[in-house]
Amino acid sequence: MNTARKSLSLVVAALLVFAAGCAGDEPEARPTTVVTAAEEKPEPEPLTLEVAEREFRTFVTNDDVARAAGDERLALNWVSDGESPLVAAEYRKAAFDGDPVRRYTYGKPKLYVPKLEPDVFPQWFVASVPRSVQGEKKSEETAVMAFILRSPADHWTLSLQAELDPKAKLPKIPLDAAGYATALTTADSSVLIRPREMPGIHATLVYEGPDSVAAKVMRSGPVTTGYYEQFRKARRKARQKDLTLTRVPTATPYPIFQLRTEHGGGLVLYSLYRNSVTGVKDKEDRTAKPPIPPEIAHLLDGTVEGNEIHASEVLQFVAYDPARPEEGDGEKEKDGAAHPAKAEVIADAGGYYKGVTPPAKNP
Repeated sequence: MNTARKSLSLVVAALLVFAAGCAGDEPEARPTTVVTAAEEKPEPEPLTLEVAEREFRTFVTNDDVARAAGDERLALNWVSDGESPLVAAEYRKAAFDGDPVRRYTYGKPKLYVPKLEPDVFPQWFVASVPRSVQGEKKSEETAVMAFILRSPADHWTLSLQAELDPKAKLPKIPLDAAGYATALTTADSSVLIRPREMPGIHATLVYEGPDSVAAKVMRSGPVTTGYYEQFRKARRKARQKDLTLTRVPTATPYPIFQLRTEHGGGLVLYSLYRNSVTGVKDKEDRTAKPPIPPEIAHLLDGTVEGNEIHASEVLQFVAYDPARPEEGDGEKEKDGAAHPAKAEVIADAGGYYKGVTPPAKNP
């Protein structure tokens, strides 16, 4: 193994260390058992470009019907994984504020459909599409969306979506002669960070900041080291108000989606949880209560039972994962030296989906 590969492997390895009864003498008469033919299983429909186009339009139509009617139950029928709690929280906040749920206008999508075996599940594809919020000027953004089908008996749902950073561009995703993209495995080692390790490395960088070993393989930015700095400022403000604050990012059980990009890189879509606890410093003062943060007021009933508030977020990301470099490869920085390429988060979304105020613990 050359020096560059060995060094990068050690960095990634270090981050991963950091989740009937008894019968009588004579048999009793037994009822006759009727055996029926086994229920036929639905025949898997191959995932094609046409199927992806159809299912994208089906989602857009049904989601808009739900949003126009303010029908949370219908909306939840068309989402899954991290999108489910986020959509539920969105409808709850709209009801809390007395506002209609946002509706979107979509442009023409670019569909990235991997060539998957029709009998292997889950099936999935990714869409990149311009959209804007109806009634809001200058609200156009690019949404990156992952759709999933878990079995032939299920229907397609939106599993993850994130908004592309206005300053970022989606890397080119090569297509074959028939128009299909190439899927990576979650354990693919041709990219800098194996896709299944991306959430853990991202969470480590958020928790430890720019001095973390994770900074050697993932770029600093608003939703990596930026989250770390936000937490430090929030914790200082909490201390000034005699409050305590903890905030811990972790990986989720939700699916990870990964596609091959040009030059041997990858596009990885994944999620994180971030759990926060705000409490009073004086735990023995049974009357002391932390104030309810406005961003989770819609998730609570207006009262704090104990002396802590627990809040949970689902955060969704799209990251560019460069090819694992050979010895001597790297990006040229201002000092003229070659530095290893790093993974970079280019799209994000998410928010709070749960807030609870547990009873005070006995001293």
